[in-house]
Amino acid sequence: MTIRGVRGAITVSADEPDLILEATRELLQALLEANPGMQPEDVGSALFTVTDDLASTFPAQAARQMGWNLVPMMCAREIPVPGSLPKAIRVLLYWNTQTPQNEVTHIYLREAVKLRPDLVSAQ
Repeated sequence: MTIRGVRGAITVSADEPDLILEATRELLQALLEANPGMQPEDVGSALFTVTDDLASTFPAQAARQMGWNLVPMMCAREIPVPGSLPKAIRVLLYWNTQTPQNEVTHIYLREAVKLRPDLVSAQ
């Protein structure tokens, strides 16, 4: 079995727990739908990051609400680079799969499409 990294990002309009949790669930659901065969039990771990302007809740809580109870998860702060995209939630999933790397679909939603326009145009 091979481990593949699957990236995704989404933005929120404000630092409110409900908005962060809703956006994280939307992002994770989009990643599952875009990568046929991906199931939470195949995810080795998940790393979430948020920008400095988001601190009201942990994005991993949204994954737990979706039933990802056995997936090891960690939340961290994104490096605060001047001029970087604000109010962003990012995720890196480590997926145990036989899917070739060039068939993995990364998802960027809302304002986060600015982070990787090359990948968004390929979706």
